Amino acid sequence: MKDVLMMVMEGCPHCRRAEQLLEELAAQNPAYRSVRIRRVDENQEKELADSLDYYYVPTFFVDGKKRMEGVPTREAVENVLREALK
Repeated sequence: MKDVLMMVMEGCPHCRRAEQLLEELAAQNPAYRSVRIRRVDENQEKELADSLDYYYVPTFFVDGKKRMEGVPTREAVENVLREALK
Protein backbone atom coordinates (compact mmCIF):
# COMPACT_ATOMS: atom_id res chain seq x y z
CA MET A 1 0.00 0.00 0.00
CA LYS A 2 1.21 3.49 -0.84
CA ASP A 3 1.38 6.47 1.49
CA VAL A 4 -1.17 9.26 1.03
CA LEU A 5 -0.59 12.85 2.08
CA MET A 6 -3.59 15.16 2.09
CA MET A 7 -2.88 18.87 2.30
CA VAL A 8 -5.78 20.79 3.85
CA MET A 9 -6.58 24.13 5.45
CA GLU A 10 -8.82 24.75 8.43
CA GLY A 11 -12.20 26.13 7.38
CA CYS A 12 -11.85 25.06 3.74
CA PRO A 13 -15.23 23.92 2.36
CA HIS A 14 -13.56 21.83 -0.35
CA CYS A 15 -11.48 20.04 2.28
CA ARG A 16 -14.67 19.23 4.21
CA ARG A 17 -16.21 17.91 1.01
CA ALA A 18 -13.16 15.72 0.37
CA GLU A 19 -13.44 14.29 3.90
CA GLN A 20 -17.13 13.59 3.30
CA LEU A 21 -16.32 11.80 0.04
CA LEU A 22 -13.63 9.73 1.79
CA GLU A 23 -16.19 8.63 4.39
CA GLU A 24 -18.80 7.77 1.75
CA LEU A 25 -16.33 5.81 -0.36
CA ALA A 26 -15.05 3.87 2.67
CA ALA A 27 -18.63 2.98 3.56
CA GLN A 28 -19.16 1.60 0.04
CA ASN A 29 -15.82 -0.20 -0.22
CA PRO A 30 -14.30 -1.48 3.03
CA ALA A 31 -10.87 -1.86 1.36
CA TYR A 32 -10.61 1.94 1.27
CA ARG A 33 -10.66 2.00 5.10
CA SER A 34 -7.20 0.48 5.13
CA VAL A 35 -5.68 3.43 3.23
CA ARG A 36 -3.60 5.51 5.63
CA ILE A 37 -4.00 9.21 4.95
CA ARG A 38 -1.78 11.75 6.65
CA ARG A 39 -3.72 14.98 6.85
CA VAL A 40 -1.59 18.12 7.11
CA ASP A 41 -2.94 21.62 7.61
CA GLU A 42 -0.75 23.85 5.47
CA ASN A 43 -0.91 26.61 8.08
CA GLN A 44 0.33 24.26 10.81
CA GLU A 45 3.23 22.80 8.81
CA LYS A 46 4.34 25.66 6.58
CA GLU A 47 7.79 24.21 5.89
CA LEU A 48 6.30 21.01 4.47
CA ALA A 49 3.62 22.95 2.56
CA ASP A 50 6.24 25.22 1.01
CA SER A 51 8.29 22.23 -0.12
CA LEU A 52 5.42 20.77 -2.17
CA ASP A 53 4.23 21.73 -5.64
CA TYR A 54 0.56 22.65 -5.22
CA TYR A 55 -1.62 25.75 -5.12
CA TYR A 56 -5.07 24.65 -3.92
CA VAL A 57 -6.42 22.53 -1.11
CA PRO A 58 -7.31 19.83 -0.76
CA THR A 59 -4.39 18.23 -2.53
CA PHE A 60 -3.65 14.51 -2.39
CA PHE A 61 -0.18 13.08 -2.94
CA VAL A 62 0.23 9.33 -3.37
CA ASP A 63 3.78 8.13 -2.78
CA GLY A 64 4.98 11.71 -3.25
CA LYS A 65 3.19 12.29 -6.57
CA LYS A 66 0.34 14.78 -6.85
CA ARG A 67 -2.84 12.92 -7.78
CA MET A 68 -5.62 15.43 -7.06
CA GLU A 69 -5.74 19.15 -6.38
CA GLY A 70 -8.58 21.57 -5.76
CA VAL A 71 -12.31 21.00 -5.89
CA PRO A 72 -12.85 17.32 -5.12
CA THR A 73 -15.11 15.04 -7.12
CA ARG A 74 -16.14 11.54 -6.15
CA GLU A 75 -14.25 10.11 -9.10
CA ALA A 76 -11.02 11.99 -8.32
CA VAL A 77 -11.02 11.02 -4.64
CA GLU A 78 -11.77 7.41 -5.50
CA ASN A 79 -8.87 7.41 -7.97
CA VAL A 80 -6.58 8.53 -5.13
CA LEU A 81 -7.77 5.63 -2.98
CA ARG A 82 -7.39 3.14 -5.82
CA GLU A 83 -3.87 4.36 -6.53
CA ALA A 84 -2.96 3.98 -2.85
CA LEU A 85 -4.14 0.38 -2.85
CA LYS A 86 -2.02 -0.65 -5.86
